[in-house]
Amino acid sequence: MDKITITEHPHIVKVDGICGGEPVIEGTRVSVRAIIEYYKLGMGPEEILDELPHLSPAQVFDALSYYHDHQEEVEKAIQENMIHNVMKKYSLQIDEKRRLVPKDVMNER
Repeated sequence: MDKITITEHPHIVKVDGICGGEPVIEGTRVSVRAIIEYYKLGMGPEEILDELPHLSPAQVFDALSYYHDHQEEVEKAIQENMIHNVMKKYSLQIDEKRRLVPKDVMNER
């Protein structure tokens, strides 16, 4: 069973086997990072709830609160998950059909 770390936020936990251990909304696979990425696109809490209707307002607001209390941690996760950083980390590139593929596969062609 995956280790669950409780945070000081009632709806936010960290689970080793979910989202790489990033903070998530308890009982879901929705990361705080995902909520913040919607927020940074200009979506308000109500719009985020429209996109993720299985969440409660309390869960979304707690994710926003967690971000403000742990901004550096969440910003780091956002940066690490940007496509160019993921491509570099996993040695990926875009093929002629605009798909992500391992670099060694491209070199075999």
